[in-house]
Amino acid sequence: MYFYKFLIISFLVVSIGGCNSNNSSEKKLFSLKISSDSKKIQQGNVLKIQLENKKNKEIDSISYQLHGKRINLTNNSFKLNADKLGIQKLEATVYFEGETATVSENITVLASQAPKVYTYEIINTYPHDIKAYTQGLEFYNDTLYESTGRKGISSLRKVDYKTGDILNKIDLDNSYFGEGITIINNKVYMLTWQAGKGFVYNLNTFEQLDSFTYNQSKEGWGLTHTPDGKKIYKSDGSDKIWILNPDTLVEEDFIETVTNSSVFNKANELEYVDGKIYANVYLKDSAMIIDAKTGAIIGVIDFRGLKDKVKQHADLDVLNGIAYNPTSKTFFVTGKNWDKMFEVTIKEKK
Repeated sequence: MYFYKFLIISFLVVSIGGCNSNNSSEKKLFSLKISSDSKKIQQGNVLKIQLENKKNKEIDSISYQLHGKRINLTNNSFKLNADKLGIQKLEATVYFEGETATVSENITVLASQAPKVYTYEIINTYPHDIKAYTQGLEFYNDTLYESTGRKGISSLRKVDYKTGDILNKIDLDNSYFGEGITIINNKVYMLTWQAGKGFVYNLNTFEQLDSFTYNQSKEGWGLTHTPDGKKIYKSDGSDKIWILNPDTLVEEDFIETVTNSSVFNKANELEYVDGKIYANVYLKDSAMIIDAKTGAIIGVIDFRGLKDKVKQHADLDVLNGIAYNPTSKTFFVTGKNWDKMFEVTIKEKK
């Protein structure tokens, strides 16, 4: 058990926890004190809320909200059942003496259970372009598409995964560092790293159809989408995975990636499968399995050993690139400047 806990911590990169906030003027009148039935605030915990009335105002009523959703207290307590995990704002609107005041406190809601640890079994090994600095990998109609990075050599490719042959390819302008891709309705959506800009291409011709700018996120890392095409998920290296409107490409919402003990960051290349997001962890030989609705990290895949099976050379870089083939129901993984790509199945580590 202790070994698995060590694996989880070593495979993930810890981000910041949480912070407190109160309206500066209204907190002179009221403030919130929150206590939990455990040391960490986890989904399913019972939280006790105490409103401090600093000036002894005559209070008529109090309304509480968590992340904009009203909650009802029993004996000043409630069972935590947040729609999403991560940093959430708990607000109290106080009605007193004909006036209204709102005070708030940020809490970090963690997952209720620790992630399970998974490993892999290699089904097949295929050739991969050793010069490809892989950033995105996705199957569409049983065909593999890949995006590569680094300024001056960034590209979008259609690949015969069995032979490694490049069937179609376009190069990005030398000013762009290519990042992740996803494909919806015969359109390829591709990110760039720090330019704050992405591109939309025709799947068949690779002709550029459009471009889009990032909104709240600062960088582009990985992309994936739901099977119905109604949501695009975008990572940016932080603890957030942004949810984009596929029509406007506006970042409308986000989830935060958390375990039962902390908030984590560095989700890189993404793949959506059956309500879960599989995400390479930047600079780690591992991948997170994330609940796409709540952000809970429900699993960690130990991919150690794969890098040892590829050609060792000066430009060899980290594991990156994970794609699910719905036809074979297997995953394909590779890395930056790896000469091989591996078809694998995922299984729980015993």
